[in-house]
Amino acid sequence: MENLISLVNKLQRACTALGDHGEESALPTLWDSLPAIAVVGGQSSGKSSVLESIVGRDFLPRGSGIVTRRPLVLQLHKINEGKEYGEFLHLPRKRFTDFAAVRKEISDETDRETGRTKQISTVPIHLSIYSPNVVNLTLIDLPGLTKVAVDGQSDNIVQDIENMVRSFIEKPNCIILAISPANQDLATSDAIKISRDVDPKGERTFGVLTKIDLMDKGTDAVDILEGKSYRLQFPWIGVVNRSQADINKSVDMINARQREREYFANTPEYKQLAHRMGSEHLGIMLSKHLETVIKSRIPGLQSLISKSILELEMELNRLGKPIATDAGGKLRQIMDTCRTFDQIYKEHLDGLRSGGDKIYNVFDGQFPAALKRLQFDKHLSMENVRKLITEADGYQPHLIAPEQGYRRLIESTIVSIKGPAEAAVDAVHSILKELVHKAISETADLKLYPTLRVDVGNAACESLDRMRDESKKATLKLVDMECGYLTVEFFRKLPQDVEKGGNPTHSMFDRYNDSYLRRVGTTVLSYVNMVCEGLRNSIPKSIVYCQVREAKRSLLDRFFTELARMEQKQLSGMLNEDPAVMERRVALSKRLELYKSAEAEISSAAWSK
Repeated sequence: MENLISLVNKLQRACTALGDHGEESALPTLWDSLPAIAVVGGQSSGKSSVLESIVGRDFLPRGSGIVTRRPLVLQLHKINEGKEYGEFLHLPRKRFTDFAAVRKEISDETDRETGRTKQISTVPIHLSIYSPNVVNLTLIDLPGLTKVAVDGQSDNIVQDIENMVRSFIEKPNCIILAISPANQDLATSDAIKISRDVDPKGERTFGVLTKIDLMDKGTDAVDILEGKSYRLQFPWIGVVNRSQADINKSVDMINARQREREYFANTPEYKQLAHRMGSEHLGIMLSKHLETVIKSRIPGLQSLISKSILELEMELNRLGKPIATDAGGKLRQIMDTCRTFDQIYKEHLDGLRSGGDKIYNVFDGQFPAALKRLQFDKHLSMENVRKLITEADGYQPHLIAPEQGYRRLIESTIVSIKGPAEAAVDAVHSILKELVHKAISETADLKLYPTLRVDVGNAACESLDRMRDESKKATLKLVDMECGYLTVEFFRKLPQDVEKGGNPTHSMFDRYNDSYLRRVGTTVLSYVNMVCEGLRNSIPKSIVYCQVREAKRSLLDRFFTELARMEQKQLSGMLNEDPAVMERRVALSKRLELYKSAEAEISSAAWSK
């Protein structure tokens, strides 16, 4: 099970390196889910001495006022042999064998974060100590609770410290080590008071009673140690720290532990409790309990990490890939983004996404309706037929059939189809442009680069404008073709029709009577309707060929050609990503790497147990 504590130690160090201190953050936090033991106590409660007794070394800063101003994550690693040493996370690969230097570095690193203003910070310091005299254990030393601010500190420092302590111990995965001095009334203990607030049933609180040897004569702490004065789920543990005189004389910690054992063994009041008293027992008991808690939390940790990995990957996908540094990489990134946009655009046209069906609605609904609204019969009224045929005959009336009159009537009627044809081209053009904006909004990478988004949109719309112009030319040519060459069969039938329905002996002027003109109008209307039906089918084909097909085939071709000629500075200008997005991507990537590593190692540890 020792590998489980080592794993948690590793994850805590990685969290700190990535800025995950368990505070409110927009990023998923692993810190809050890792079991930890937080050491809580008031100033002068003997908290520092307890930690040093567990470690067996003098290494914590001492002095008056608030000495601990940042959380100290103390990770103890038992080694079988070799010289003991300490390592700081912020000074990798540097070993401290002189623990006086460790003490100084804690003070210096505190000042680097908080300055010399005696203010506090929630950013932890990570210290790992490797020694044959320790058990595998992780403790978080928190600033001592105080009631009065000292010179150089703000008036709200008292509340700030309490808030910091609460932020650690209120988490359900935190084990509370509440340090209380025996020579003070337990009812006034800062550690017990704040522990009771967050853990009223005492289910995750360990009570440690210090300064038992300094109690007034005739008094003892047996009731407290036996849980009669204040009951916790776990037994109270008493310790005897070194006195200030011992500290001043640099009394060896090994000797101090021996004296502690002798005190409990030889003091009648505590003799029956001696087997579970002392700093050595405290360290062993906390290590075993931490192992048990970590073991029970493994399934929950695995679930949390798996969920967080999924969330991080989704967020990174939304943010897109990081910007390349070289010109080739930038060009490739722009091209890939444009191809993604182009593919989404094609999917809209092909029906894989919504929007393309609107083009069919133009051909099947709007365009035929516009043709019907032309009302060819009104254009071929009796007055208009007489007028055009008479004008076409000129000074010499037609002999058999008014060919020129027919032509003028047909041409003047068919040419009116140009209006609906142009409207159909414009309607499809509007839909194609609408789909450009839709595809841009659905291209994730374009959301990240405003300049590129505008450039792609402009390039696509310019291409569509050119396609619209070509489509109008082609569509209007279809109408002009019908005007320029009439179907021969139509004219061949005219003499027969005249012979069947008329008398060739009639005078030329009789051929301008109402019946004759009505027959001409009906014949022209029949021909125009035939042409209109043909154009109703051919114009959509022309529009699809010139606009829709070209949009699918070459929407960004010119833009790609321009990109190939651009310098790195111009390419960089297109990829002008928000710096905040870049920073978030880096942070997410590092955190994802941590979570994936944690997932693999926790799974390995779970199997090995």
